[in-house]
Amino acid sequence: MTALLATPWSGVVDLLVPALWETVRLVAVVMAVVVVLGGPLGLLIFNSSSHGLTPHRAVHFSISWIANLGRSLPFLVLMAALVPVTFAVFGTTIGFRAAIIPMAVAGVAFFARITENAVREVPRELMDVGLASGSSLRQIVFGIQVREAVPGLVAGFTLNLIAMIEYSAIAGAIGSGGIGYVAVNYGYQRFDQHVMLACIGVLIAIVQVIQFAGDRAVRALSH
Repeated sequence: MTALLATPWSGVVDLLVPALWETVRLVAVVMAVVVVLGGPLGLLIFNSSSHGLTPHRAVHFSISWIANLGRSLPFLVLMAALVPVTFAVFGTTIGFRAAIIPMAVAGVAFFARITENAVREVPRELMDVGLASGSSLRQIVFGIQVREAVPGLVAGFTLNLIAMIEYSAIAGAIGSGGIGYVAVNYGYQRFDQHVMLACIGVLIAIVQVIQFAGDRAVRALSH
């Protein structure tokens, strides 16, 4: 098929500026959900294991299975599988709101495992000292586990954030808006190389900046 006339670069900028804002808004909403739900879930997975503060085999198996389920499906398959849930919650299966649920499910499962692994790296001796000194479980979890795992959590948050940006681009296929939507509808379907190159360049730049900032933060927080 013959390529259509490429959009002038000034027109590409007019497309990308609002698309970039839509991507930022979607990812910000999803990451807020991811941190609020995924962090506690990861702490529960670790502390209900044999290495945790309150081992419970049934609880650990159940929540680990749930976390693994959210990570086992490719994102496109997950979006399709959650269509009934999305429609039941938001009354639609397309657009900004339709992308929130599948992205949040994938992100929460991912961040839960990141949190579990980060806390697992905290020396057991520190928790034993907390127990011996009479600290409550809450004090140990937040004063020792979370505090000592901050560098790992920040590194994991960076990876999760980048993954959510990638998923937001995929979600453009269901009209969620953002850079992915522009790339699919204006770049791919219209064979517009200017739009495609601009979308690719913006996504690469965003990921590079986030990774650089995340690495700097991890180095600053490590001790």
